[in-house]
Amino acid sequence: MSQAPSQPTSPAVPGRLFVFGLGYSARAFAEPLLRQGWRVAATTRDEDKAYRLSVAGYEMHFFDRGRPLPDARAALAGATHILSSVPPDEYGDAVIDHHAEDIAALSGVSWAGYLSTTGVYGDRGGDWVDEETLPRPSSQRSQRRAAAERAWWDLHRVGGLPLQIFRLAGIYGPRRNALLERLSGKARRIVKPGQLFSRIHVDDIAGVLTASLARPRPWRIYNVADDEPAAPAEVLAYASRLLGLDPPPELPFEEARLTMSPMQLSFWAENRRVRNQRIKEELGYRLLYPTYREGLQALLETLRP
Repeated sequence: MSQAPSQPTSPAVPGRLFVFGLGYSARAFAEPLLRQGWRVAATTRDEDKAYRLSVAGYEMHFFDRGRPLPDARAALAGATHILSSVPPDEYGDAVIDHHAEDIAALSGVSWAGYLSTTGVYGDRGGDWVDEETLPRPSSQRSQRRAAAERAWWDLHRVGGLPLQIFRLAGIYGPRRNALLERLSGKARRIVKPGQLFSRIHVDDIAGVLTASLARPRPWRIYNVADDEPAAPAEVLAYASRLLGLDPPPELPFEEARLTMSPMQLSFWAENRRVRNQRIKEELGYRLLYPTYREGLQALLETLRP
């Protein structure tokens, strides 16, 4: 089996990482740190998940909008690094709303990160965006993200939290990829001329965050995307070829949209290409999977017995 390129190394002295929302991307980041001797505390809403992760070595806490940390100061005590991947809801950012003062009261935090989305740029008609592009969110979901970013910036500005914001493109990786979509038998090869999406492998999200640990730049935004925005139909066709299958027939967007959910429609309503030079130039990060092709080829290996 082929080996993936090695991840960047974290700071030599392990710290204590507190993660609000140990989801797909956050766990890809936290798990190698746990193996390197870091103490990792995290929140979840799921009791079964909390049990499994506790057995794996995580210090788990329950948290959501309706269930704030009961003793936040004790839970956060000793944290040297903070990460939030909790998405905002209709009321705002639950972490900020419940625990901004607790986070601001911490001493000894050398790095903090907030996982946002490139959706805050809105529709750009296929033009390129970078970190200097002003947010112009169009969907309600992205407007909430932009508001959450501002709330975290306020915590940096007022409380001095050494915050970096990471705007993630469309995420794929193990258990979430075009290969499994094709094998499910439910894949639709939707064609909308000129429509491109930027994407990023979850291992590269973890890699960028790890690189940032070694080179913290408070008050900095990083786009986390690969080198090649591509049409979804192109990605699905490539995945089909890797599997030795014919790609699904092309389906015009105007026909497909009739059966799309509001969330799916909001994704297809935005068209932009995301530049990623800053993660390379400032963090010295080299993408493990520069395009979807390398990413899917590596994921194919994980499907083989």
